[in-house]
Amino acid sequence: MLRGAAQLLARADVPNPDTDAAALLAHAWGLDASGVARRRLLGDTVPAEVTATFAQLIDRRRQRTPLQHIIGVAAFRHLELQVGPGVFVPRPETELLVTEVLEELERQQNTHVPFIIDLCSGSGAITLSLATEHRRLRAIGVERETQALNWSLMNLAAVDLGESSVDLVSGDATTFAEDSPQLWASADVVVTNPPYVPDTAVPRDAEVREHDPEAALYGGATGLEIPGLIIIQAEKLLRPGGFFIMEHSEEQGPAARELIMSTASLRQAATYPDYTGRDRYTVAHRVTGVDR
Repeated sequence: MLRGAAQLLARADVPNPDTDAAALLAHAWGLDASGVARRRLLGDTVPAEVTATFAQLIDRRRQRTPLQHIIGVAAFRHLELQVGPGVFVPRPETELLVTEVLEELERQQNTHVPFIIDLCSGSGAITLSLATEHRRLRAIGVERETQALNWSLMNLAAVDLGESSVDLVSGDATTFAEDSPQLWASADVVVTNPPYVPDTAVPRDAEVREHDPEAALYGGATGLEIPGLIIIQAEKLLRPGGFFIMEHSEEQGPAARELIMSTASLRQAATYPDYTGRDRYTVAHRVTGVDR
């Protein structure tokens, strides 16, 4: 049954058809992957109602509904985040931003509770990962889109923050500093995974093209208009010595560095690759002088 389902998905050009078929069977059966493997090892027959549900799920996936929308969750680092229509499904490469921020916080050796601002927080993936993996921090996640914010609030309610604190707020990442002058020069880290697809580009994958919200994808004519505005906000929000990190496409590293270096106080811009070796994010620090 699994092999046939995977073949159907493969014919529909679904990436990772074997993995998706197994995940959908587990979801239909109300089991995790190890539970399905155990049932198959024991030779258990798949109940008829599970088979019927599985067929429906496979049909939805053949139509390129995202796997995460079908099963209702997206894995991100150690979290399982609730996702669905109206929120961007977090990607594995974005996990690297969390790693970078955690390493930066270790380097900073703050004597105070670190303060993080996540602009374009979406499902809460970055904010909640940082808050649950760091021993103690304070974070604000800023999201303009109501549906996405609602998903993130559900995810916040489902995690144990320990000694950390998180506020997820409705706000425009491109004007957040101007709207929140009390936060100027206060953040140890500003992190963002902004919309960065050029307006005229057509995403290759149907899951992205047809299901990810446009507000989370398109960043202006070159893709960097919105990120450029966010860089300006980050400069205002960061304290001297604070750290900025932004995700972007593999082609945008040089332009992202140029935007960063055009500010008055963001310096030491450097671009780093994702798991596949493609340039994926750029970092910088806020300095007190203006030397370039």
